[in-house]
Amino acid sequence: MIGQYIGFAAILGLTIAGAIGTAVLLPSAAIPWFGILPLVIGIRAAISSWQAAHGGDTDDELHESAEKIAQKPLSIMAVAAVTFANGGDEIGVYLPVFVGSTWIEITLYCGVFLVLVAAVVALARYVTSRPSVAEFLEHFESIIFPAVLIALGLGIIISGLFGL
Repeated sequence: MIGQYIGFAAILGLTIAGAIGTAVLLPSAAIPWFGILPLVIGIRAAISSWQAAHGGDTDDELHESAEKIAQKPLSIMAVAAVTFANGGDEIGVYLPVFVGSTWIEITLYCGVFLVLVAAVVALARYVTSRPSVAEFLEHFESIIFPAVLIALGLGIIISGLFGL
């Protein structure tokens, strides 16, 4: 859990720095277009899911690799590094939200995110100990993940352009 917090704090720090730089360097009219980032990530995830479901690459090698990793003890910094390395999508999603937010909102978002890290770690421990739950979530992940990102991207663009 400590490694998750270190990695996620680094993601949040980088995102906040990017939001500050963006707010200083770009005109406010450009900010709604940052919603394109989660929109593209969501579309890319949807395409990947569709390709995998219709004869694309299988996840067998990925599952074998994950099983090998699960059998090895991991250090806190290894978990932090993996968390940070996999954080590109999070940065792409959080940056547009942070750019259009006040400092109070950013602080609230970060607080909620940090509380949810513990919830996600606890949920992951629960899910991985129950194969039937893991299989159910894995089945619907390919639908839920892209849909949420696409909706978030469209929401950022629409609210920024129309002041909603």
